[in-house]
Amino acid sequence: MRGRSGVTRLQEPSPRPSSTEWEREKKVLPTAYCLLATVCLLATVFLLSACSPTYVLRAGYEEAKILWHRRPIEEVLRRPDLDAATREKLELVLRVRRFAEQDLDFKVGGSYSSITELASPPVVYVLTAAPRTKLEPYTWWFPIVGRVAYKGYFDAESAKKEAQSLEAQGYDTYVRTAVAFSTLGWFSDPLLPHLLRYEKETLTNVIIHELFHSTFYLSGETALNESLANFAGHRGAIAFFAKEQGKEADATHHAVATWESELAISNFLAEGAERLNALYASPISEAEKLRQREDLFARLQEEFRNLPGPVRQNTDLGFVKFNNAVLLQSLVYLQELALFERVYQQNGQDLRVTVAHITEAAKKEDDPFAGVRELVSVSRNSFRPLPTFFRG
Repeated sequence: MRGRSGVTRLQEPSPRPSSTEWEREKKVLPTAYCLLATVCLLATVFLLSACSPTYVLRAGYEEAKILWHRRPIEEVLRRPDLDAATREKLELVLRVRRFAEQDLDFKVGGSYSSITELASPPVVYVLTAAPRTKLEPYTWWFPIVGRVAYKGYFDAESAKKEAQSLEAQGYDTYVRTAVAFSTLGWFSDPLLPHLLRYEKETLTNVIIHELFHSTFYLSGETALNESLANFAGHRGAIAFFAKEQGKEADATHHAVATWESELAISNFLAEGAERLNALYASPISEAEKLRQREDLFARLQEEFRNLPGPVRQNTDLGFVKFNNAVLLQSLVYLQELALFERVYQQNGQDLRVTVAHITEAAKKEDDPFAGVRELVSVSRNSFRPLPTFFRG
């Protein structure tokens, strides 16, 4: 999960642990637990010192628990009683991280070489908010990561209370759970056991997505960080299965179809955002905007439900009640995916080269998407760029 001029950008989080350093990280916990919790807090998107002491302590405690209960996957694989399905998924995880490192040149460190073995791993609840007549995110400022268009909690009640507070101030809100999160390379992130329930294509996508965050991160650029990681996860999964099983394998076809669906949703939301922005920019009263937006939300959701089934199957947009926060939560992962795909095609479908070019281009402009658009050899009018909602 993940400047403006004057905001320091973090391109390469450092230091990064080697494949065995996570064991040394664990050893410091008994003697410096509070310190590690604080460092975890500063190093991960969800654990941020700009918040209340209670938030800081709870977040640091939960992150430290995750790290403390890691076990090397190689060690787990040696257990004679390990069931076949779990063994297959764990072996897949190791192959995917090796692929990300060797074929994509990601900085994997020791991440996903271990699995956390908490009896009940914590669930992360993510809060998004937005004004009711502006399609712009409410943002939180955190050390290292800059301004972020969401805030994570390890406690559902705390997320709900802050959502209620923001609603009382006139904001739309949306609280969802997160599949996974990254410490941006500061620690060797373990596999969370619930990920083993996912089909192999989704699991592969998630791991490549999170490993990308450890490789590249721009402070304050939520949409660029998440959308590019989304692109890397999808295209990375396709490349992984094409290499391992062949381009005509079922897993490869499934990964391609999922990416095509993601592109379709991105385009749908871009068009919806344009319609909402036109309404919010109109000279009518605030009350009339609020009335008309409900009609527009209803039309958009009905149009979404009429999209082909495969497009709709990996999102809850057909069922959750629309508001600005709900749409922005989806948009943060889907901004200008077609642009990334165009750069990929322009670079001969070489994902490693594409990612390297995009990340370098993104660092050259205050608006990283503008930097990426400079890479394409066609008119910018060929693209439908999403409005830059996520500026720090």
